Formats: sequence, C-alpha cells, structure tokens
Amino acid sequence: MFILGISAWYHDAAASLLHDGQLVAAAEEERFTRVKHDARFPAHAVEYCLREAGIGPDQIDYVGFYEKPWRRFGRLAATHVDYAPSGFASFAATVPPWLREKLGIGGRLRRALGGHNKVVFTEHHEAHAASAFLPSPYRSSAILVVDGVGEWATATFGVGQDNTVDLYEELRFPHSLGLLYSAFTYYLGFRVNSGEYKIMGLAPYGEPRYVQTILDQVLDLRDDGSFRLDMRFFDYCNGLTMTAPAFDRLFGGKPRRPDEPITTRHMDVARSIQDVTNECVLRMGRYVHRRTGQQHLCLAGGVALNCVANAALLREGPFEHIWIQPAAGDAGGAVGAAFSVWHQYLGKNRCGCAEDRMRGAFLGPEYSESAIECFLAAHGIPHSRVAPDALVDHVANRLAAGEVVGWFQGRMEFGPRALGNRSILGDPRSPTMQARMNAKIKFRESFRPFAPAVLESRVQDYFDLACPSPYMLLTAPVHPDQRVAVDEHRVQGFDRMNVMRSRIPAVTHVDGSARVQTVARADNPRFYALLERFGAMTGVPVLVNTSFNLRGEPIVCSPEDAYRCFCRSGIDCLVLGEHVIDRAHLPGVSDDQGPAALD
Repeated sequence: MFILGISAWYHDAAASLLHDGQLVAAAEEERFTRVKHDARFPAHAVEYCLREAGIGPDQIDYVGFYEKPWRRFGRLAATHVDYAPSGFASFAATVPPWLREKLGIGGRLRRALGGHNKVVFTEHHEAHAASAFLPSPYRSSAILVVDGVGEWATATFGVGQDNTVDLYEELRFPHSLGLLYSAFTYYLGFRVNSGEYKIMGLAPYGEPRYVQTILDQVLDLRDDGSFRLDMRFFDYCNGLTMTAPAFDRLFGGKPRRPDEPITTRHMDVARSIQDVTNECVLRMGRYVHRRTGQQHLCLAGGVALNCVANAALLREGPFEHIWIQPAAGDAGGAVGAAFSVWHQYLGKNRCGCAEDRMRGAFLGPEYSESAIECFLAAHGIPHSRVAPDALVDHVANRLAAGEVVGWFQGRMEFGPRALGNRSILGDPRSPTMQARMNAKIKFRESFRPFAPAVLESRVQDYFDLACPSPYMLLTAPVHPDQRVAVDEHRVQGFDRMNVMRSRIPAVTHVDGSARVQTVARADNPRFYALLERFGAMTGVPVLVNTSFNLRGEPIVCSPEDAYRCFCRSGIDCLVLGEHVIDRAHLPGVSDDQGPAALD
C-alpha cells in the first residue's frame, strides 16, 4: 500500500511517501523550484516521491493532507469579523485566495493524482504530533507541538502510545509562542517564517534587559506554560504587519529596516525574547510531564526548530530523553499526515519502535556517479575522479589545509538542516573560518554562527552533551577542556565575534555554545569516514558543517544546483560523489569570484 503525505499552501510545501508503513521518500518543493519556502502544491516533490518508489499516481492508495482547510478558513473568517472593519485590507489579501484555491483542495488533489485516491484530512497539530511520535524510537511518550497556528491551535500536548496519538489540551489563536517569536523577528528586521533562526544567532550578543518588560506587559505566562498575549501590541489579527505602534513604544523605536545597522538595543531585544521563549517551553514541558507521567518527549512544530529552547528543556526539564522531528516545521506535516493515515486511520501497528524511522532524514533524491559524470561532460567542466578509498583522504587533506569544500553525496536531506550530504565543510580550528564562510561563501550576516559535525563517539570530548544529536537540533556548551579563558568585559557587541573562545573557534558561538550534529557510522558512512580521517590527521574529529546554499536560496538538490552555487561563491573545491572540481582549474577564476555559472 502506498500513502502520499502532502503539506502545501502556507509555507514549506512538501511531499512524503510511505510504502507499507515505511517512509521511502520525502522532499520540500523549494529544492526543485529553487523558490525558498515555496508554498505551492508540491508537484515536483510528489513526482520525485513516485519516481523513487517506481510507481505512478494511479498506484497511490491514500493521500494524507496536513490540515483541515475548512477549519482554517473558519478561523480566518471569524478573526476578520471580530476585528472588522479595521481588518478589511488583511481580509482582501487573504480570503479570496482561499476561496479560489484551497477550499476545494480534495478535488484538486484527486485530479492531480489520477482521480482514484482517497484523501484524508488531518488536523494541523495532529499531523505535527504524528510526525513527532510515530517515526520516533519510543513505544510511548509525551508529545508537545508548538508553532505559529494551525486551524486554531498554537500549542498542543498529548501522548503517543503504540500506533495512536491522543491530544489532550491546546492553546488557541491568537495566543501563540510561534507568532510572538515571529513578531520579534519582524521587529528586528528579519523575514517572518524565514529569519527566526537569526534571532537565535543574534541573542547571545545581547543582555536580557527586556525580559521583565515582556513578562509584565506583553505576556501573561502561567505555571503550566499557557499564556495570554496583550493584543494591543500586535497587528497580525487584523493588519498586514506583525506588531502595532504600542509595541514600538514599549521597545524604544520603530521596527528595524533590513538595511539598518543592528544596535545594542536590537541585540538586547533578541536575547530577551529568546530567554522568554526558553522559559515558556520549559514550563510547557514540566506541565506536560506532570500530566502525562511519561519519561520521553517528542517535539514538533516550528518552535521545535529553536535548538536553544530545546537544549534548555533537555538540560533543565524533567524528561529523560527528547526526540525532535528533523523537519519540525510545516514540511514535516507531510510526513505526519502520511503516518497518521497508516497508523490511525487504517489502524496499522508500528513495527521496530526502537528505531528512528526518519532514516537520518536522508530521504531526498540521489544522483549516481554516471549521472554526475554525464552532467560534467555535457558542460565541459574540468574535473578529476578519485577512487572511493582515496576520496576521504583527499578531502580531509584539503580541509586540514584550510580549504572550504562543497560536499555533495547520496540522498538529499529532508528538513532545514544539511547533515552531511548537501553540506559546505571547513576546518573548525581556524580562527578566521567563520568570518570567511559568512562573508565569501554564504554571503550572510557576520554574526551568524556555524554548526559542528562531530563523531558521535567523541561528542563528550568536545561538548557538554550526554546524548546523540543527529539532526542538529540541540545546542550545547563547548567542553571546558576545549575552552580558552576570555575576559568578556574587554569587548562588546559584534566585536565579541573576533575573540577566540576555544580550540574549535569556527563553531564556538560568543556564549561558548554550539549547535551540535553527532554523526554515526550507520547513518552516513562516508561522512563518518571523512570526520574520522580528519580527526586522525588533526586530532580534532570535528568539521564546520553548514548547508550547501547561498543566502536567500534553498539547499542544493542536484549536481547542477551544486555547481551553480559553487560558481557563485568562494568555495575552494566541489566534491560531487567521487568527482572533484578544483576552483583553480576553472576558467575566469579569481580569489573572490568564481567562473560564470551555467548558461
């Protein structure tokens, strides 16, 4: 039996496919269209999933959709009525597309997929909860979903047991931790639903000067983690912006324009909302533990991508173990919808509950060596092919020499993190690597940190982390043995990024933390071997691992995507499978600009 899961028409559209309950493929639409956070029907992702399974649309038995459009429409309509007439502009911008495109989605899905499929609609938070628990390695656990908003719910908790997901309580719109964080994202000059992770990166530069202001005036936070927002400060219910003038007055100025400098006040605001978010998630987690009595917790929803809050919950919360859906945002709803159909709608039992059924998140397209060779030959791209047993040595030597490597291998990752198959790699020991990669490789803000990939067996030698973190969704302090004494009072603001804090400075943030990815041999043998060889050469089994893309673009999917990105950045060499492309061997190369990209 084949079950297709779909998320679409909000942001991060995606498709997934189950074959007799096993997840065989999943991908975001943006990777194929090259439109970041593409929300359109994931036609290309669906096509890929069917191709991966070797089937046609007529062989799909069920389609699971990640929300109930009529209920979401009801919330939109009710909200506009409540705020009428002031919300007319928002109503005019949002409601007509629903009438045109979304309310007849069942028929559209059937027509797009051959007309013979049964469409099952799950609640938005049910899809998130299913994506959190049903692929997890636990037979039973508590479940916590926190995001912006689904139909009405903004936070939900419950329990997963065997093949069932039962949701107990919910927090409802407009009171939303995800929308609160997004409001601060907007206020600080970053794009909503895209720039929230920049707040996490900016927060350690600031002080928590506005925490009490938020708790006293913006957020009525209770012991159980529930809260009410004072809606005088927000405009997302009836306007086209996130914050209201009262918000500006409370935090000392108008929203920052994207081209404006980031000031100390902006840093302090970022730190304050991150600290408040940590406290909200902690209180939610403690309440869920009291209510459920479970020792394991599964997390999903967009807020579950906040690795700082996740780490606080793991470190200070009551749960023994936490498992986080690697595509915790809306893309993961496609996986949850498919699993919900299989296990809940059809009542199928879970098998192998001790296993992580997300398969390391390596669920996207793979390109054979012959396909890569054909691409390179067709475009006359100079390259060399290195035998598999020599490739790891070759790349490790180049990394140890300070080069930056574009690393394209195997199946593409599902979710927002590159985990060693669509990655840009560098030497974490270099004190200039972070600045170089931000300025000349990624072309992004200088304050943004980079994540370390480390051998799972050696993680505790470098980080204070007592559990695996395969999906790069937990932060941890760099181990004291790796730290360098720093007088933090000597420097302030962005000058702090130039201070060497550890023996792996390229992956050590200004607060001494890192967003850790642990790598196991079974999950990714070639990437594991590269880390192992680099460690043997340098004594440090850690690499800088950042996603293979430039600022504002999706992670690369195909060899052509990877080559285009390579051409437009300062990456020193590109490794496509076993094929190595040297920057120095390409025509028109300079230190700062690569050759012309493909026509």
